[in-house]
Amino acid sequence: MISYKELGLVNSRDLFAKAMQGGYAIPAYNFNNMEQLQAIIAACVETKSPVILQVSSGARKYANQTLLRYMAQGAVEYAKELGYPIPIVLHLDHGDSFELCKNCIEFGFSSVMIDGSHLPYEENIALTRRVVDYAHQYDVTVEGELGVLAGVEDDVNAEHHTYTQPEEVEDFVKRTGVDSLAISIGTSHGAFKFKPGQKPEIRLDILKEIEKRIPGFPIVLHGSSSVPQDIVAEINRYGGKMKDSIGIPEEQLRKAAGSAVCKINIDSDGRLAMTAAIRKVFVEKPEEFDPRKYLGPARDKLKELYKHKNINVLGSDNKA
Repeated sequence: MISYKELGLVNSRDLFAKAMQGGYAIPAYNFNNMEQLQAIIAACVETKSPVILQVSSGARKYANQTLLRYMAQGAVEYAKELGYPIPIVLHLDHGDSFELCKNCIEFGFSSVMIDGSHLPYEENIALTRRVVDYAHQYDVTVEGELGVLAGVEDDVNAEHHTYTQPEEVEDFVKRTGVDSLAISIGTSHGAFKFKPGQKPEIRLDILKEIEKRIPGFPIVLHGSSSVPQDIVAEINRYGGKMKDSIGIPEEQLRKAAGSAVCKINIDSDGRLAMTAAIRKVFVEKPEEFDPRKYLGPARDKLKELYKHKNINVLGSDNKA
């Protein structure tokens, strides 16, 4: 058993309380490798933003659970080396079983999500409560989920969208003891969130109703990539095929960040930024074979994207 406190990490409780008071959201960025982690930490140090490092079940398999633990510890030290020791959370994204959540806690995660949203309501409550009871013994925070987001992200795949029912949230939060709640109000996983002709729109009316029912409770938005069209165009210009990829408008996310939403998950935008930079190098310098020469530019582009998100979308700059 490794405590996240030994690694220099924090849980999300105080960060969410401050975000709620300050009208901003904490960035929750997924990572799988060193370059992504470097970009996230550098962007958040340079903007003086707290950050939640997210690891999906798929990322954990890809990167190795032991390496991930030391990477998170390294991220804490890297932030200090860059000159500003920002608060860093290591969070399991979309945990689908008690065993996975338990194992992550034992490997130094400071926060876990148990996603029972695909289960019948009572089963979701029972599973979430079990994870909460275990996690809270070690001061690890827990995120639950009500409602289903459409789209594909790693091991998460759902064809249909189910909005969170505001009348269920109070009962769910009370009976599970979760520290935050992921809701479904129109965001979705992946880069192909909407079809051409559709108007991307977050259901802020549902969010407002949920806030009334659980005032002051931390809300989480998943699937909140905006799929910047300039980056999509760059990918396609250099040989990609990202046809009709559309995301959530950033101005809508900024509105949500000023409410009870105090954690916003962004993954696909980062993947797109890195892919655009890598494709550009491969086309312009086809003789290049040193990974540092294409992963370096990808890391730099990702850092600039996340600095923009912190400052202009989430409002988390200067909040560390």
